[in-house]
Amino acid sequence: MTNDKERISKGFVSTAIIGSALVMVILVVITVWASRTTVSTTDDAVAAVSSFYLEAMADYRARTVNNLINNNFEHMEVALNVIKDGNISSQEELRNSLGNTKKLLSLNRFALVDEDNIVYTQYTTYTGGSRYDFLSSDKLNERVVSTINMYGSSKQLCLAIPTDGLVIMGKPFKACFVMIDIKDISNLLLLEDQGTTYFALYTKTGGNLSDTDLGPIKAGNNILEKTKDHISAASWEKLSADFEEGKEGNLTLVWDGTQETLCYAPVPNTGWMMAILIHENVIHEQFREMSESNHLTSRILIMVTLFSMALFATILLLQSRKASRARLESEMENSRMFKSMANTDSLTGVRNKHAYSEYESKINDKIRSGELKDRLAVLVCDINGLKIVNDTQGHAAGDKLIKDACDLICEHFTHGAVFRIGGDEFVVILQDRGYDKMDETLASINREVEENIEKGKVVVAVGHSVLTGEDEQIHDVFERADSMMYKRKQELKAMGAKTRE
Repeated sequence: MTNDKERISKGFVSTAIIGSALVMVILVVITVWASRTTVSTTDDAVAAVSSFYLEAMADYRARTVNNLINNNFEHMEVALNVIKDGNISSQEELRNSLGNTKKLLSLNRFALVDEDNIVYTQYTTYTGGSRYDFLSSDKLNERVVSTINMYGSSKQLCLAIPTDGLVIMGKPFKACFVMIDIKDISNLLLLEDQGTTYFALYTKTGGNLSDTDLGPIKAGNNILEKTKDHISAASWEKLSADFEEGKEGNLTLVWDGTQETLCYAPVPNTGWMMAILIHENVIHEQFREMSESNHLTSRILIMVTLFSMALFATILLLQSRKASRARLESEMENSRMFKSMANTDSLTGVRNKHAYSEYESKINDKIRSGELKDRLAVLVCDINGLKIVNDTQGHAAGDKLIKDACDLICEHFTHGAVFRIGGDEFVVILQDRGYDKMDETLASINREVEENIEKGKVVVAVGHSVLTGEDEQIHDVFERADSMMYKRKQELKAMGAKTRE
């Protein structure tokens, strides 16, 4: 009996020892497996996070450049309309008009080109046929985006549009263009985390446009030539084809023992590629420090470790997406701010002619669709005596007269949309409450204007008209209001108001 108990006891102990050893072996194996799996998972998370981050950065920076180009094209269209309405009769008037247009619309190096390829700028004229490829054709039929070298190594983005039959001083003009220094574009795109993340602009053939380093690829290097020895032949052929065809993509390469992730995306309508690069070891080191701490916990409770890593990776991915969205929202806010500046008259603070054109287009859409049939009025306001004040007292006094006129209009038409569409001309659009109070407000402003004649203060002639069922667009109402405004100017002249005559 005793022997049986001893045998059972020995068997139990042996089983416990063997079982404990087996559990320890299993735990060791699981720990090693978990460690390797964690490292693998970490590497995958690094690749996923860095790829997502870089693709988002490359894409929205490419779109930022495209938005800059489109905004300049829109401003050029507005500038052409201003010049067409200017009745220019001399080169001095043309240069003044070009200078004022540049300042008003914030256009860089804005110029006109006549049929003989003579370029007219604010300060000079010169022959442009040999400088600009887009002048090689007799007639420019569409927008042109090109990259040229000027003043030595300075690279410029050239944006050109046709002038659609513009004639100045009896001479036909075929195009206008602006020049933007690509270094200025680069400054807009500089990343805050320099040293870990890099960007650069390239041509289809791999030439560097932005004069910025892309990590180990220096500013003066061709990206296709420098990466050839660091990636496989298949990857290099795909990279070259993507650059040539303007396709986005990404790849991983090892440079001097450091793994890099490169993402690239085309900049629409330019033939450029935006490239973003990050040192993956930067993210790896951050992950590994936290991973080591998690490994200590995994030796005690492996499942907790795995769960913690999975949770951590998920939170990190969400935070990365949140950060990317914040950056994108910041870019959008900047874009809205620039658009607001482009739509605001710098002298008076009310909306300008460009903003009126957009507003007019929206109203016309409502008229054509039948959504808007009545209860809309257009008021055309013109300042009396602005030219006399400019000629006798100077432009500073003229600017004050314009501001006083704007204050007078805004004070009375508080429920209207006020636009300055010319040097001495304003337009007010009335709807809803402003429309209902129109007659009362017109009587009030006309009464004050007539009193101002005697006081020597600002005099504004106001003409108005309302939308009828026969009107096809808001311009029909504008023309009637404009005609009425000129009749009002004659009435004010008869009362003693100063005019251009």
